[in-house]
Amino acid sequence: MFEGSKIHGSQPIGKTPVALEVFREVNRTFPGTAEIREWHSNGKKIFGWLCTYVPEEILHAGGILPVRITGYDRETELDEGNAYLYNNNCSFSRSCLQMGLTGQYKFLDGVVGGSTCDGARRLFDLWREYIGTPFHHVLTVPRKYTDRAHRLYLEEVELFKRHLEEHLGINITDESLMASIELYNQTRLLLKDLYELRKNPSPPISGAQVMEVLDACFRMPKESFNLHLKALLEELKKSPGGYSGRARLMISGSVLANPDFIASIEQQGGMVVADELCTSTRYWGDRVDIKEGDSLLAALARRYLNNYPCARMFPSEERFRRIVETAGDFKVDGVISEIIRYCVPYSHDLPLLTKRLADVNIPVLSIDLEYGSSGSGQVATRVQAFLEMIEARK
Repeated sequence: MFEGSKIHGSQPIGKTPVALEVFREVNRTFPGTAEIREWHSNGKKIFGWLCTYVPEEILHAGGILPVRITGYDRETELDEGNAYLYNNNCSFSRSCLQMGLTGQYKFLDGVVGGSTCDGARRLFDLWREYIGTPFHHVLTVPRKYTDRAHRLYLEEVELFKRHLEEHLGINITDESLMASIELYNQTRLLLKDLYELRKNPSPPISGAQVMEVLDACFRMPKESFNLHLKALLEELKKSPGGYSGRARLMISGSVLANPDFIASIEQQGGMVVADELCTSTRYWGDRVDIKEGDSLLAALARRYLNNYPCARMFPSEERFRRIVETAGDFKVDGVISEIIRYCVPYSHDLPLLTKRLADVNIPVLSIDLEYGSSGSGQVATRVQAFLEMIEARK
């Protein structure tokens, strides 16, 4: 049922916390991790999800293990994916489809997506048609924050819950949903604590190591993830040393799940202390806040639609404001924008973001790459030049 892992961990520079090894083992063995195997052998459901606008809490409250479908975390041949998706679709979508078509996600009992971009939408359609996971659902996600948009998205969330209940033959109670919300809010708070440590002049953890933690977050039950993250935080808070570098950097842009790419930047002397990615801050950045008189589904819908915005959302100013605020909080000297080739939302967003950051004297280095890239010699040269420019400005 499970294929051997074809996703390899990174070797970040500097000291390695002992508690990080649990997360590395999950990433090394994914998708055939011990916990996924155990979950499957016990007859419990495992669902894949494709976008951060999918409310995981509903899946969890239904007794399901949610696993993020992220594709390979390295560059690889995508022959099957290319056969079904044109090459001018982003390589993230083709990488996810490649893993699905070659049977590496055949343990999934369901797939849930969001209509967030053309690549993600076509990936969902092809998955449903050619891979045939038993349950399929896609949520329509508005691009705005208006009252009408919130009503639409709440209806989508309610429809998703009903569809899931009908498929499983269960009733997802408010009690179980509340427990899942509390669990996921705890995950978000713990990840916030991890990021707070990165504000230190010499952070006790590298950017590449943080990416390893985030990758594992998508691949294991939140109950065990939270326990292991607490252990890591305790170790890091007692750590006598830390990382240093030539400049404090922030990563922004397309979906990224490859720690080696960040390690390649840090090997040049860049200290990656912050990020703005759907596999990082945009995933955990906001908690579910239940206001008086709210239904739990209304609270979930509001959180997911109002979360740290993706480049697809309009107007763009809220996203730019959050990025500038994050850069200031982490005392960032420069931003590296990594954009997967043919990722339209982030390509169109970049000139406006670059200007907005220039207004607060933060330079931007734009890197165009394929999903899973580890950082070529050309990337290393450009990062070196960027760091030299930042040093000359100080």
